[in-house]
Amino acid sequence: MSTRSEPGDDRLDPSLDAIMSERRQLINLAYRLLGSLAEAEDAVQETYARWYAMSRPQQEAIESPGAWLTKVASRICLDVLRSARARRETYVGEWIPEPLPDRTEWLNGRPGGTAVDPADRVTLDESINMAFLVVLESMTPAERVAFILHDVFRYSFAEVAEVVGRTPAACRQLASSARRRIRASQAPETPAAKRADIVRDFKRAWEAKDIGALIGLLDPDAIAIGDGGGPVSAEPRPIEGGEQIARVLVDVAGRAPNLTILERTVNGTPGLVAQQDGVTVTVMAFDVAGDRIRHIWSVRNPEKLRPWTTR
Repeated sequence: MSTRSEPGDDRLDPSLDAIMSERRQLINLAYRLLGSLAEAEDAVQETYARWYAMSRPQQEAIESPGAWLTKVASRICLDVLRSARARRETYVGEWIPEPLPDRTEWLNGRPGGTAVDPADRVTLDESINMAFLVVLESMTPAERVAFILHDVFRYSFAEVAEVVGRTPAACRQLASSARRRIRASQAPETPAAKRADIVRDFKRAWEAKDIGALIGLLDPDAIAIGDGGGPVSAEPRPIEGGEQIARVLVDVAGRAPNLTILERTVNGTPGLVAQQDGVTVTVMAFDVAGDRIRHIWSVRNPEKLRPWTTR
């Protein structure tokens, strides 16, 4: 497996700077594989721990440290994905991937005053939007790893096979199956400006508690999913139907008169952030098809809102 983060450099000096320069690549990979920035950070930390557990001669014997780190991180993520299925069966309510702010909106601090390392920031592209991540959650761990490594990060199936532990031909089939899932979930693309206008109209209708306007913006078969994780309340099951979603939203607005709704970029697409007393309490991501919203994902679990939390 050859590293993709340093094109043309087949051998990286196993010094601290060279090894740590791979951190952003590894965070980007691990977040896409796991859908959780916290888990991605843990996976990358474990990867580096394994590197530094080796002796210097062992490190120097590795032809491409970047490729070694990528392979190890991918295998760690694969193990996490396999165990995550059991953990998420006991998760309180629905589980939604962790939302990420736009790079320009990434805050310079975290709870406890810990600074955000710029290398921890995830590069945003179409492989990171919430609709895409939700489909990834429906895949088997092997499908997800094969698809992300090959289709997103452009590793060969021979290289993917080293991570997944299957033949290149089997990995090709895994990626093909994952690709079919992605295609089946995709709606005709709505221009970015139009998506932003629809989310803005949704915000205004919600603030005005205008049920009719909300219903008009929601697909009749729209689905809204909330993720509180236990620490905070959220709808325990998906809300189905545009009218029902609109009524729940108006009820929420009525029970939280001091709620401030802000337009923000969520995982690279237009979204909303709800704040109380300046603290982010909800991040909402949208899937827009045509001129209607067909999915809303509302993340309220405080553990998943770390990048959004003010100091």
